[in-house]
Amino acid sequence: MRLFVAINFNEPTRAALLSLRDELRSLSGRGSFSLPENLHLTLAFIGECDTKQAASVKAAMDAVSFDPFEVQVERVGRFRRDGGDIWWAGMRADKPLTDLQRDLTGKLIDAGFRLEKRDYKPHITLGREVVTDCTPWRINPFGETVTAIDLMKSERIAGKLTYTAIYKRPAV
Repeated sequence: MRLFVAINFNEPTRAALLSLRDELRSLSGRGSFSLPENLHLTLAFIGECDTKQAASVKAAMDAVSFDPFEVQVERVGRFRRDGGDIWWAGMRADKPLTDLQRDLTGKLIDAGFRLEKRDYKPHITLGREVVTDCTPWRINPFGETVTAIDLMKSERIAGKLTYTAIYKRPAV
């Protein structure tokens, strides 16, 4: 199983993200744009796991403590890549979000997982291999209250990238 831990969004937030994605698409010559059901905020990418490792991820998720907190999307940006950029909706890196991400990744590392070492830049991918003349822009912030984190399985089903929540950890 290919796994990651994420925050999934309610329908109003997802609709606002889709509006940003569609605006980007309309300004682009080409790209592979995220499916509505795949819009999420990754907290930790785990990678390929067996059943025993998945249980360890669940245990690490259960070991973190967090109260419900607000997240805010505040800009559209990109990571430059040859062949087309990755465009994203950027989250404000507020303390409750960064504390949760740091605590979770620390517990996963303690459990023996090897995670990416780069700084956490909270974002929601809107499109990959995007070719456009537009530049990143600020938006009217929007968001929601985070009340849970999910363990997600990533797989291709009939050629379609599909993310499925296989475990939910509510805030305490």
